[in-house]
Amino acid sequence: MLDLLFPAVAFASEGAAEGAAEGGLAATLGSVYPNPAVIWPTWVAFLILFFLLWKFAFPAILSMLDARAERIRESLEKAEETKVEAERMLEEYKKQLAEARGEAAKVIEQGRKVAETMKDEIIAKANEEAAQIIAKAHEALEAEKRAVVAELQGEVAQLSVAVASKLIGEKLSAEDHAKLIEQYVAEVGGLNDN
Repeated sequence: MLDLLFPAVAFASEGAAEGAAEGGLAATLGSVYPNPAVIWPTWVAFLILFFLLWKFAFPAILSMLDARAERIRESLEKAEETKVEAERMLEEYKKQLAEARGEAAKVIEQGRKVAETMKDEIIAKANEEAAQIIAKAHEALEAEKRAVVAELQGEVAQLSVAVASKLIGEKLSAEDHAKLIEQYVAEVGGLNDN
């Protein structure tokens, strides 16, 4: 089974068995160690192949690796720049959002103040109009009262003259009549003032 897995080992063990039969240890070691006549052309072929690879293949491979490293470096730089720009834009957005919130708060506060001022003005105007209406009502009442008092004084004066002329039994002249009315109105007006 070992022969199936490792054919080189099987070949060496067969060669060693044959060598041991033919010449002993030297023959056995000769099959394991390479022949110097075969090793020098192998080394020359290896050096020629290495020189050709170093001259033609390695520069192309190295330039390809350098180009790939440069692309990776540029990609990383672009990614870093994009990250910095995104962070700057985020900060700017946050700043604008804070400013917008501040402006909104100012507008709301300003609206509240305007509404409060308008409410105060409306209340003051309503109170002023109410006071004017009350004052006009008092004035109208006073005017009506004066008109009623003047009318009553005139009627009372006429009734007094009529009663006085019946009591006196004589007719009064227009001049006497006017004096009597004025005197009576003055007396009645003096009573109203008290």
